[in-house]
Amino acid sequence: MKDDLHFLRLWDLYSPLLTATQREISDLYFNYDLSLGEIAEQKGVSRQSVSDCLHKCRKQLEKYDEKLRFTKLLADGDRAFSAYMTTVTRWIAAQKEKGDNEESVCALEQSLSAVLKENGVEVIEN
Repeated sequence: MKDDLHFLRLWDLYSPLLTATQREISDLYFNYDLSLGEIAEQKGVSRQSVSDCLHKCRKQLEKYDEKLRFTKLLADGDRAFSAYMTTVTRWIAAQKEKGDNEESVCALEQSLSAVLKENGVEVIEN
C-alpha cells in the first residue's frame, strides 16, 4: 500500500514523461483499479506484458525522481507550510488569550481559514 502511494505521487509528477502505452496501462491499474487480467483483456495482450509494463513504469518513474527530485521539493514545501501554519495558528491563539486587537485577530483568523479552504485544507473549528 505504501509503495502504491509512493508510486502514485511519482505518477502524478512524472507521468507525462512516460510513453502513451505506459501511461494508459498504469492509469488503468492504479487510478481505475483494474486487475492485470482486466487490462490485458482490454488491451489484447498477456497479463505478463501488463505486469512487465508496470514494473518498467515504476523503475522509470524512480529514475526520473532520482534525477529531478520533485518529491523531495514537495515534501520540503509541505513541511515548511505546515510549520508556518502552526506558528500563525499559535500566534492567533496567544493574541486571543491576551484579548489584544480582537477584531484584527478575528479578521486574520477568517482570512487564514479562507486561504486554507481554497487550497483544499480541512479547517477544524474550535
